[in-house]
Amino acid sequence: MKGIYFDNASTSWPKAPGVASEMAGYLENIGCNVGRGSYERAYAVSRRVYETREKLRCLFDAEDNKNVIFTANVTQAVNMVLKGFLRQGDHVLISGLEHNAVVRPLEHLKQTGLTCDVIPCDNLGNLEVTCIEKMIKPETRAVVMTHGSNVSGNILPIESVGRICKSHGLHFIVDTAQTAGLHNVSMQRANISALCFTGHKGLMGPQGIGGFLVTDELAEQMAPLLDGGTGSVSDQLDMPDFLPDRFEAGTLNLPGIYGLSSALDYLNSVDKNELLMIEEQLTKAFIRGVEAIDGLQLVGTADHRNRCALVSVDCLTKDNAQVAFELDRDYGIMTRVGMHCAPLAHRSLETYPQGTLRFSFSHFNTLDEVACALEALQKITAE
Repeated sequence: MKGIYFDNASTSWPKAPGVASEMAGYLENIGCNVGRGSYERAYAVSRRVYETREKLRCLFDAEDNKNVIFTANVTQAVNMVLKGFLRQGDHVLISGLEHNAVVRPLEHLKQTGLTCDVIPCDNLGNLEVTCIEKMIKPETRAVVMTHGSNVSGNILPIESVGRICKSHGLHFIVDTAQTAGLHNVSMQRANISALCFTGHKGLMGPQGIGGFLVTDELAEQMAPLLDGGTGSVSDQLDMPDFLPDRFEAGTLNLPGIYGLSSALDYLNSVDKNELLMIEEQLTKAFIRGVEAIDGLQLVGTADHRNRCALVSVDCLTKDNAQVAFELDRDYGIMTRVGMHCAPLAHRSLETYPQGTLRFSFSHFNTLDEVACALEALQKITAE
């Protein structure tokens, strides 16, 4: 049975053409480290890392490529940013759609005196932007927000929120786990202080590589989360005071960076709007099909525009986990079921504690695959 992969919000598959061969080429033919060796091959690796930073700077419209910091994933990036600059007595605002990558670090920081309030979202996943200014306190330091919900697919109005942050002198931290790649995100237009990303979803690179882009202003207020070797100013016991070394202790994931660099080349070679249109067509077809199935409840907005290519449903006749099991066993359709690491979002969307069954698409999927999934759902929910 040929499988149908509808779990791209967890990690994209297939990856961009060339990613695997680029990573294998590094491991088989290069293999050396960056910032350590005094020979040409090591210098060539340093140049590739520099070039990858520049590609990311251009993609996200950042200040300088030195402000691109590599991490293992977006969760590590969020932790480094939040734990790097928030202090006792600070107050932050988050959206009602946040992933645990944001919620759990803040919950940990509450033990040190941080306070946090949730900007409400309605049960369709729409952010109540008009509430933000009323919730700002004298001690408010930042707004932390996902760009795209991994449960409902809503894309949040970060440019509007960024303007509010700028007018009140607040840092704006954005999690782009679900949008980095095909969706345009400009740090300059949205007044973003730190943009956290992962390489293995919309960027179509490998797992294990991510990072954040940070303004000079915020970087100066951040302490490193990790200390260690950087290959620079090694005679000093303190971490370097310059970027990116200040936040990159230890060996970088060079196979991951090579793979991500190749994925970025692919994204730069295609028409992103055309690929977004394909994903929009898939999402629209799936939403319309779900609306015609009596045993399913669409979660969030039915609007297929301006959203991530993912749709959550709640089965009214069976447990969602049973539906996911039967989709895989009987039809080879791969989905995700449960909380999706975002219980706060489920509370906002009124799908807590049962969670949802999520279908997430990429431009490598087809309308025929969507039709197969809808036919399978019709049969499973009717049994």
